[in-house]
Amino acid sequence: MTTQADISREIDELRGSGGPQPRLDYPPYRSSVLRHPTRDRQLVDPEGVELWAPCFGHADVAATEADLTIQRSGEPLGERMVVTGRITDGEGRPVRNQLVEIWQANASGRYWHQRDQHPAPLDPNFVGAGRCLTDSDGVYSFQTIKPGAYPWRNHVNAWRPAHIHFSLFGTDFTQRLVTQMYFPGDPLFDLDPIYQSITDPKARELLVATYDHDLTTPEYRLGYRWDIVLSGTHRTPLEEE
Repeated sequence: MTTQADISREIDELRGSGGPQPRLDYPPYRSSVLRHPTRDRQLVDPEGVELWAPCFGHADVAATEADLTIQRSGEPLGERMVVTGRITDGEGRPVRNQLVEIWQANASGRYWHQRDQHPAPLDPNFVGAGRCLTDSDGVYSFQTIKPGAYPWRNHVNAWRPAHIHFSLFGTDFTQRLVTQMYFPGDPLFDLDPIYQSITDPKARELLVATYDHDLTTPEYRLGYRWDIVLSGTHRTPLEEE
């Protein structure tokens, strides 16, 4: 039986052992050891993929899809907030018309998914998925509910910090990028082997949003800002698929 003390000891032993991106085989994150790639990557013909992959345009994404609080018949429970930021390349140039998708747990820490069966309540008014396109300055924006922490089965008493999953599609279907955004000051950071699989502390900080009081709407919602950089020395850590 693996305890949090065992995992924390392993995390300490591996600090600084990797680079600014998540380690693919990170032993404290148990399943990564079994499913990380062990062979060279297979190159895919991007033009061939585009013959059957979906394509997206403004006509396919409604503005209301960026508001996760209006998708059902009533108001979801939890801390209402807006999350916004810019997507840029390493030179600070905006990535325009980028399809951005998010998915997340509800305020109780439960996903709207049949595989999530831990005993936290589902919110009938919160599905937890949305999408939008970046504007001409590379800005995205979502209104949603702050997700809760939730347990998982990596080890005894394992809990994931509150986070939101982000997916970006590039100019074709083979360029999808996936990452996670976290919230400042989460007490679970030091205990979480997924977050700690980025062994460079400065790189980990790039995944943490900033509370922005200027984004906060009086008596209505809190505001967080999180930028995504796709290349260069300040590249946002991304999950390999």
